[in-house]
Amino acid sequence: MTSIQGHVKTFYQILANTLLVSVMNFTVWFAVTFWVYLQTRSVFATGMISGIFLLLTAATGIWFGSIVDGHRKKAALQGSAAASLLFYAGAFAVYLVTPADDFHDPASVALWALILLLMFGVIAGNIRTIATPTLVTLLIEEDTRDRANGLVGTVTGTTFLTTSVISGVLVAFDGMRSVIILAMAALGLAILHLSFVTIPEREVPHGDTPSVGGVDIRGTLRIIAGVPGLTALILFSMFNNFLGGVFMALADAYGLSLVSVQAWGLLWGVLSTGMIVGGIVVSRTGLGRQPVRLLLLINVALWAIIIVFPLRASIWWLAVGFYLYMLLMPYAEAAEQTILQKVVPYERQGRVFGLAQSAEQAASPLTAFLISPITQFVFIPFMVDGWGARELGSWFGTGADRGIALVFVLTGVIGVIATALALMSRPYRRLNARTARAPAEPEAAAL
Repeated sequence: MTSIQGHVKTFYQILANTLLVSVMNFTVWFAVTFWVYLQTRSVFATGMISGIFLLLTAATGIWFGSIVDGHRKKAALQGSAAASLLFYAGAFAVYLVTPADDFHDPASVALWALILLLMFGVIAGNIRTIATPTLVTLLIEEDTRDRANGLVGTVTGTTFLTTSVISGVLVAFDGMRSVIILAMAALGLAILHLSFVTIPEREVPHGDTPSVGGVDIRGTLRIIAGVPGLTALILFSMFNNFLGGVFMALADAYGLSLVSVQAWGLLWGVLSTGMIVGGIVVSRTGLGRQPVRLLLLINVALWAIIIVFPLRASIWWLAVGFYLYMLLMPYAEAAEQTILQKVVPYERQGRVFGLAQSAEQAASPLTAFLISPITQFVFIPFMVDGWGARELGSWFGTGADRGIALVFVLTGVIGVIATALALMSRPYRRLNARTARAPAEPEAAAL
């Protein structure tokens, strides 16, 4: 088996640093969602949080990509961590001066000020998310980048494993106080550690990249349009995330309707080992010669899982379904990153990754904003005492959790159909052929 080569030690140092920062950012994300639901018992509020998060992710992706391309990668990583630290400090001040009773009201100004400050801190970490795949291109040789992307998936899985446990326990026993304190301490440590890491930056040829801070959407779109099928892949991912907004907005509410917050946090920790296992397998075996085909086949399997696991109101069905979902996610993430690394010049990868992130996430806020009130006011009553409860309840079950489950099933059906159509499309065949003959160094491709 071919081993990962290049600046291996530097790559592992960055992975370790990324693990620390990601653990804290995702701990804050998990914790604030758990905490708000427990404080307000409002599915609408948790759905709004997901919608705001995805909206901010979509709005900042292109800008963050230009920061990654226009600055040294180390400066981008350090700036990201420093910005998160400042936002968390502001959130901690709000938490300390606000009476506890104010946080029980989902319309509280102080509650939403706290949520937004924490959300801005998490969003600032997306600069690192965009920079990481460009660092794989910079530090790892082309024939082993898919394996390196698998290691990135392993770090993501480890992040979920630790954050779900940490956030569930801390929220159950100390609210948000300890979560924010721990996040600030860890980010300070990450900034200190990265200051001792040397990243061998690649010089950008003069004229290829606009001045620092330049977004250059037109040039980025020209790069994407120049790769046959790449636009279609991004549009497909955008539609996929439109449906995925349903899962993100309702997953925690569904899980917390079945078990306590402590059990839900611990369960997420166990389930996240699936991402670790999947990432390790990718890092050992790679993705094969057709990452585009693999990406779409994995999506079929993921949507099928979302159809099956909600069919019974059982924590065991949920656990098995989520574990399989987590096991396959590293394949999908690694495949998408490998495709872009193969066909996009290095000098533009930050912008393209950022634009792809913005495009893919743009539809999710709409879904999250819409699906929360629709679920709360349509599907839940439908399965509590409406027509669905009377006609479907004998085999599907009744209650608020079955209303959420019905939304999952319908979403999964649409996802399977859409992915099957994509597999039969001409853009899929063109991009699949293009990745098979991609140049060894994407930065050598013509702009």
